[in-house]
Amino acid sequence: MPKGYWIAHVTADDASSFTSDAYKAYVAGAGPVFAEYNAKFLARGGDYFLAEGQDLGARHVVIEFASLEDAKSCYNSATYQEAKTNRTAVSNASIILLEGNDG
Repeated sequence: MPKGYWIAHVTADDASSFTSDAYKAYVAGAGPVFAEYNAKFLARGGDYFLAEGQDLGARHVVIEFASLEDAKSCYNSATYQEAKTNRTAVSNASIILLEGNDG
């Protein structure tokens, strides 16, 4: 079965947003649901190089799940949706849920 992925591009409202209490509350609130779905963070907020196209944000995240269904279920869970309200208070994001290749 192909794995599932979240690909997120996040733009903060200001330079201190990623260290704000609201963003910390998002990370703390989302942590349990990521653990529940055995999410594996492949990339999270590291240095990046824009090779082509428009800059999509200051923070880029790639999360791996066992399947696209798990990725969807995690995103749609009440726990994640509640945590998300803290993130959306201080940032904007584009998040794509993607099915990976089988091999």
